[in-house]
Amino acid sequence: MLFSLISGNARKTAKAPAAQTENLERIKALFLGGRFPVTTTEAVEGRKIGKVLGLVVCRAYDSEEAFFGMAARAVNKGAQAIIGYQENVAFHPDGSKFFSCYGTAVQFEAPQRLASLSTAASAGIQTSVETPPLMM
Repeated sequence: MLFSLISGNARKTAKAPAAQTENLERIKALFLGGRFPVTTTEAVEGRKIGKVLGLVVCRAYDSEEAFFGMAARAVNKGAQAIIGYQENVAFHPDGSKFFSCYGTAVQFEAPQRLASLSTAASAGIQTSVETPPLMM
């Protein structure tokens, strides 16, 4: 027990498996590229929420690992964004920090124009509009 107090917690130094690391890198690229929004509000501007997939949570000793772990769990559920994002930091007596990140994983509604075109196409309705020729 004394050894663990001196050397710290063994879980803190454990490395993630290679597949998990690759997944976190992919999620990081999605987020940093602006293709996976995470917002503290209950909506994403300009988009309508189509389906709520549920709460996603990740806890870790590193803030980035906790944040991108949460995002990875959301993507694995099929989410297109996280709304209502919050984070907590717990300070331990040994000086370490423990981060918790959580939010609600959601999918967006299909854009109206695309949804109405696909509905019209399935009903056999012609959706193209002919433009008159230019007069010179």
